[in-house]
Amino acid sequence: MIQIGQFQSDNILFLAPMAGVTDLPFRKLCKSFGAGWVVSEMVWSQKHLYETTKTQRRIDHSDEASPKIVQIAGSDPLMLAESAQLNVQKGAQIIDINMGCPAKKVCNKLAGSALMQNEKLVEKILHLTVKAVNVPVTLKIRTGWDNDHKNALSIAKIAEDSGIQLLTIHGRTRQQKYTGHAEFDTIAHIKQNINIPVIANGDITTPQKAKEVLDYTKADGLMIGRGAHGNPWIFKQINDFLTKGSYQKTHCFTQQKSAIISHIKAMHAFYGDYMGIRFTRKHIGWYFEYFKIPKHFRQEFNKIDCPQEQLQYISHCPTNTYL
Repeated sequence: MIQIGQFQSDNILFLAPMAGVTDLPFRKLCKSFGAGWVVSEMVWSQKHLYETTKTQRRIDHSDEASPKIVQIAGSDPLMLAESAQLNVQKGAQIIDINMGCPAKKVCNKLAGSALMQNEKLVEKILHLTVKAVNVPVTLKIRTGWDNDHKNALSIAKIAEDSGIQLLTIHGRTRQQKYTGHAEFDTIAHIKQNINIPVIANGDITTPQKAKEVLDYTKADGLMIGRGAHGNPWIFKQINDFLTKGSYQKTHCFTQQKSAIISHIKAMHAFYGDYMGIRFTRKHIGWYFEYFKIPKHFRQEFNKIDCPQEQLQYISHCPTNTYL
């Protein structure tokens, strides 16, 4: 069981916050397939960005089940504390602080995983943000900046002392970005040395890998990121494998067509026709890749500029005949 403040669940699976991916339609979809906890896309702490359409969409939690978790990013302690307060006013029930994003445009602003280079600043950010809101605050980090500067344990202890209620660790350094393989020794070591819940993240793409990581790290839960691209049913498969020792494999596109069509409709409704079409193309690309549907079908789909035609195409799309 995982407990964050007043919220608790026997479900130990988290959907990772991913910019341009974990919008409201995708969070709801993953919840329907067994994700216990879902985190919004990263929201920048600068006030002037809060009225932009992009940010307004990212903090939209209409009809979303509790707990509503919002991830914030930035490098200024006061601005992050204010951002936490604003998001709570907008309905956030848990605030997550991003110190794990390796993207150059984020790290160049000394945010995301770049913050791990400055432990005093990390301490100030965590202390002020926890103090600023009356909801739980969690933190996501990496193992360090590079292989010569792996200070995740030090950051973890600062987090625990600052009142952070849960820590997620991606098993890579910032320098690695998403290359190579995640390592779980650091996560296992941290789990042994702090008392708050620890969530393991990185390269968890199958139920077997999920169990392997849990058994090895003794983590309290798992966070799934890129493993959910085109594969939202991974949460049900992992839950089944952990509880029953078996799971139903998903090889057939037709079997999941109704869920995919519902996802498309939700994106059209959420973003409107113009942006909805474009976000749909991205997700359909992942679905087609997952089901090994030949590339020319994706190329055909990407030429469609009408929401209804997108739906019709998927309705008459190739089945597992092509797999």
